[in-house]
Amino acid sequence: MDKKIIYRILSFGLSVGLGMAMCEARASAQQHGKAPTDADLYCSALATDQAIPKDMYIISGENSIYKNSFQPPDFVYINRGSETGVKIGDQFEVIRPVRDPMPNLWFKWQAQLNRAMGTTYQDIGRLRVAHVQGKTSTAEMTLNCDMMQRGDIVLPFAPRLAPPFHAVKFDPFAAPSGKKTAMIVNTKNFGMLTGRGTTVFINLGSAQGVQVGDYFRVFRYQGNRSEYAYQLDHTAYKVYGFGSTPVAYTWNDLPRQVLGEGIVLRAGPNSSTVMLTDSREEIWAGDYVELE
Repeated sequence: MDKKIIYRILSFGLSVGLGMAMCEARASAQQHGKAPTDADLYCSALATDQAIPKDMYIISGENSIYKNSFQPPDFVYINRGSETGVKIGDQFEVIRPVRDPMPNLWFKWQAQLNRAMGTTYQDIGRLRVAHVQGKTSTAEMTLNCDMMQRGDIVLPFAPRLAPPFHAVKFDPFAAPSGKKTAMIVNTKNFGMLTGRGTTVFINLGSAQGVQVGDYFRVFRYQGNRSEYAYQLDHTAYKVYGFGSTPVAYTWNDLPRQVLGEGIVLRAGPNSSTVMLTDSREEIWAGDYVELE
């Protein structure tokens, strides 16, 4: 068997397994509060086509003679100090540009939509300055989303709005809202499978009127053939030996399948970071969304 085919099969299986495990873990920790937590907000990530300043960054950390990544209770060192106005108690956020380590496409147009949304920046954590020297500062980690590394971008901390959850019962038969539609282009960790409690990126943002706190409904058409996951022809209305219909129903002849909904945590110019607050089953990259 061709090595590329074997690689895709293994990648597919690994992504499915990790995605299902992630969905189960996050679903068991479903939100019961009135709004997203600090971890939801400040570990959410963002895709943007706007330039991000890169002149301030982590230069090293404690025990760097044998460490190449840092986590609490490590102190890290940043390349700014008293000479540039940094003071004890100043707070910063740490981000990192990331790419899909296994860039398999899971639906048509995924590559084009990813490019249009821009670069994905993962939230790594938050820092508070504990000691200042002339050209450098030492900072402690007050929120840790992932292990910090040399070269991670450091930005002044900016509080994020915690939008309230809406108290509306999920409707699996909701009619189309008639508002803007888009697609789930990717998940926070570049998986193809996701569910309640996880974070996804969609290709609508502030330039299209999306705001933090908006809700998106997730839905799917049957048999539209836009997914790259293996599927039999015409499965939506017939499979040999398992019944068929006199009429060849296509995706736009069948009712849409409403899968779940999510709340907008962050909005870039052409993308939004959405936390899924409800899902009836697994949700895939390539599923559709509409503003509620």
